[in-house]
Amino acid sequence: MRRFGITMGDPCGIGPEICIKALIQRPEYLNRCVIYGSASVLRHYAGKLDYDTEISVIDSAGSAKTNVLNVVDPNSVSVNDIQIGKLSSLGGECAFQYVVNAIREALDEKISSVVTAPLNKEALRMAGHNYAGHTEIFSDYTKGENYAMLLWSDKLKAIHASTHISLLKACKVTKQREIDVIRLAHQTLCKVGYSNPHIAVAGLNPHAGENGLFGDEELKEIIPAIEACRAEGIRVSGPIPPDTVFLRAVKGEFDIVVAQYHDQGHIPLKLLAFDNGVNITVGLNVVRTSVDHGTAFDIAGTLAAKPDSLICAIEVGEKL
Repeated sequence: MRRFGITMGDPCGIGPEICIKALIQRPEYLNRCVIYGSASVLRHYAGKLDYDTEISVIDSAGSAKTNVLNVVDPNSVSVNDIQIGKLSSLGGECAFQYVVNAIREALDEKISSVVTAPLNKEALRMAGHNYAGHTEIFSDYTKGENYAMLLWSDKLKAIHASTHISLLKACKVTKQREIDVIRLAHQTLCKVGYSNPHIAVAGLNPHAGENGLFGDEELKEIIPAIEACRAEGIRVSGPIPPDTVFLRAVKGEFDIVVAQYHDQGHIPLKLLAFDNGVNITVGLNVVRTSVDHGTAFDIAGTLAAKPDSLICAIEVGEKL
């Protein structure tokens, strides 16, 4: 069995702490994972958390050892080189290198999937990498005709028609994008064992447009997409007013909701499952799951961070 990879994220944030805490809570992960990150920073947190497992630096997941914490350290920095809890270009550069090295190893089939701890978008740009986040890095370095961000929790799941773009651009919905995202939702849930998942599509406008009274995007783009997917045999309903569709999904009527833009899907997910939500990039040739929270510089180094979301991301990644 191939190991899965965990990217440590920004070394100045809570990523290294939650990596060690996840291994403390789930010791069975030790011989199933490789961490892409700073061995020095991980040793710093291991000491603070009384985690006495040996940390071994390896060149590649292919040379991983047993009963040690295997670390691929592509941009080696010491804990003394960084300021914990502070935004920096060095932190952004490290986080970027961890991600691209894990992607390469996944493409080479040295690891089965990539689980990402948080990076900071501003730090990433300070380091000269003009990406809006993990999703865009993965889309650039992997292959896939279509991809989307899917937020996963036990209570609610949402897949996004658009993510890190302006709201003005996000409102320019198209039939083809709606079809692509509905298909990705169906394919992903079928992969993890849903036999006939029920997908709900949220409207873009208040009251899902009210038959064109509050906007015609539903009539012109979203409804034709839903009808096309139904013709393919996909079980899909909508468009449903966005102020009620998530409640109906939480009550069990739907398995997943197609959200039209970033905050439409993120707000209900983070309200219900902030500590254990998982961010998945679907549609690419590398399986990627992630924590659904940020670097939390304000609590970095205080040992207050929770590993719940990282543990959930590992579990979902293995299912996929």
